[in-house]
Amino acid sequence: MAEPNITRKDLDNQEFLKLRQATAKIGADLGARLKRHLTTLRPLFIPRKLLGTYVKSSSQQEINGSEKAFAELQEMYSGLCEDPFQLPKKLQPPMPPIAGTIECLPLEYSLEIEGDPTKTVTITSPTKFVLSYQSECPLKRLQNIMAANEARQPDEMRQALLCHLTLVLFFKTFPSLQMLLEDLRYRVEVIQLDQFGGLPVMLLSVPLGTFLPNDTFIMEVTQLSGIPAFQEIVDPDAVVNMEDAFRDSLGEMMVG
Repeated sequence: MAEPNITRKDLDNQEFLKLRQATAKIGADLGARLKRHLTTLRPLFIPRKLLGTYVKSSSQQEINGSEKAFAELQEMYSGLCEDPFQLPKKLQPPMPPIAGTIECLPLEYSLEIEGDPTKTVTITSPTKFVLSYQSECPLKRLQNIMAANEARQPDEMRQALLCHLTLVLFFKTFPSLQMLLEDLRYRVEVIQLDQFGGLPVMLLSVPLGTFLPNDTFIMEVTQLSGIPAFQEIVDPDAVVNMEDAFRDSLGEMMVG
């Protein structure tokens, strides 16, 4: 994912400390709330409902449309498995089992400070989450493997890609699931992660505005902590003026 065009606001130290504490609480609550929603909805996201006998499961049942779904999954996979992952292009059915549990991890991206590529800070969003079927190789571990900080595990790398691609294909095949999550006040979209060769992933966002301080302030904070990481800050005004798509749609009908 490219660095987003995020709002910038100046802060003093006292404002930052207060908003950082509030943001940490909000981010933790949003993450816990999303996990509860995904746990409740888990029966709707069983991979076998999409891929049928093309994926190993306890119930080897033929599913209408599974051949087309597997062909599309193969096309998506072969388009990115070689560069930068250096994995074989061919998928051999039945594929290894894909866990039905959906993970949600806060979105992370790299911020170049003042346009200097030698000074980068990892930014975490408290309101945006990357969704994936659970695997033994989450994105952070996959990144470590690609950076040669960890030994290559081709099978786990392939499974990590398939867990993301299968969920992307699941939402495409069953659009009512996106509508359901949007009714729960989430935004659902597909984004591409440039650091993973343009890997498409599902991004779920809470419609709540965030911002970052200026680069100088971010550098001062990271230098004090000794850790090149920072979290987007929830905008207090955005909490008060939080969007409500359902309310807005009813309002449009009233004036229409």
